[in-house]
Amino acid sequence: MGDMNLRNYAYIGDAVWELFIREKTVRMTENAKLLHKITTDKVKASYQAELLHNMELTEEEQEIARRARNLPIPIGRRSNQSEYRQATAFETLIGWWYYEDKVKLEKFLSNLIIEK
Repeated sequence: MGDMNLRNYAYIGDAVWELFIREKTVRMTENAKLLHKITTDKVKASYQAELLHNMELTEEEQEIARRARNLPIPIGRRSNQSEYRQATAFETLIGWWYYEDKVKLEKFLSNLIIEK
């Protein structure tokens, strides 16, 4: 695995994912309220958890996701712990791919269909 800790991969993965979603959604509408709703629907934990559930991962990626799911959770996020843990694992993988396997990241992102 790379030389960064899992939290840092999750941190950068969150930013990469948000930018990817914004790049997609900004072309969908000029209505600011609708744009915000479409974007927030795609960056929320439940959507990321659903995507993670459907991803085909290598053994190494499964291990990264498992370890990321087991990171301590901030107090404010404990209402839906399972979903938050899944989203953290998803963001960690996005960040890991960003640094360690841009080809896999591009393939994953290019295969996603983002709708309103």
